[in-house]
Amino acid sequence: MPKPNLVFAMNPDVTPDLITPELRERLSCSCTLANREPLRDYETAEARRLLVEAEILFTGWGAARIDAPVLAIAPRLRLIAHAGSAVKPVAGREVWQAGIAVTAAAMANALPVAEYALAMILLANKRAFPVRERFRAERKLWQPQWLAPGEPGNYGAVVGIVGASRIGRRLLALLKPFDLTILVCDPYLTEDEARALGVEKATLAELMARSDVASLHAPSLPETTGMIGRAELAAMRDGATLINTARGALVDHLALTEELVSGRLNAILDVTEPEPLPPDSPLYALPNVVLTPHIAGAAGYETRRMAELLADEIERFVAGQPLLHVVTAEMLPRVA
Repeated sequence: MPKPNLVFAMNPDVTPDLITPELRERLSCSCTLANREPLRDYETAEARRLLVEAEILFTGWGAARIDAPVLAIAPRLRLIAHAGSAVKPVAGREVWQAGIAVTAAAMANALPVAEYALAMILLANKRAFPVRERFRAERKLWQPQWLAPGEPGNYGAVVGIVGASRIGRRLLALLKPFDLTILVCDPYLTEDEARALGVEKATLAELMARSDVASLHAPSLPETTGMIGRAELAAMRDGATLINTARGALVDHLALTEELVSGRLNAILDVTEPEPLPPDSPLYALPNVVLTPHIAGAAGYETRRMAELLADEIERFVAGQPLLHVVTAEMLPRVA
């Protein structure tokens, strides 16, 4: 039986770490690799030539959207394997309507985001960042009373997780060894599931009011836009920390900026709205704010975990076995 034709489509700048020689060799055992330089768009004569024979599209960041006109010139396409978490920017609904299977490496990308959030939760409860700023300014020790009375540290602190998503659940697993009280807000999480996870299910209002650290892991959807607004931020206790590694659109950034400028809250923001923030944003200079430029997800060598997951999926597909990380049409309303 001939091997299916596999075409790469993504920003070529991401391929050195993602598409290694070892991965190409592995994929070549089950597929015919049609191109070395990935397609940036589907408009060129070369792209059309490749798409006519393509049975598998291996996509990644920067891939052009696959819609009805693209499908019209890719009649043999049977699988899209996406090296990323969000499939909706890459695949239009026409893909599922045409019966094309879609798999994504969201689970592999969830781990580095969860690791980042874990590190920041533990550091936030130790007040590591404001203490660093004070230490840098004063250049002297003020131990043993370097924390104000009643500051939690990590023993018995309350951590709120907004969204029992793939990332949220990976984070919950990483938090298990620590002596923390974990609250989770997710409309799809049942009480039985919460008990099985060893967490307490809470409303968003309750979670924001009780948490020493609230970490956001919900998808960016119309119904989640601005879900952390003025009322939710006002409910947070003085000195609490908001962590956002999900999407900036989940938060009312005007309200958040006001709270942070006042010094009442702390924030660790890997994503913002807009992204990046304007150069004159006060958040860049505030001592109670940690800004990172969307680094929580897989980067560098971490992307190889995503590529290896997709190689597993492609091998399963070629062998006629069910995909383990399939994205179905029914899942689209709940995923990014």
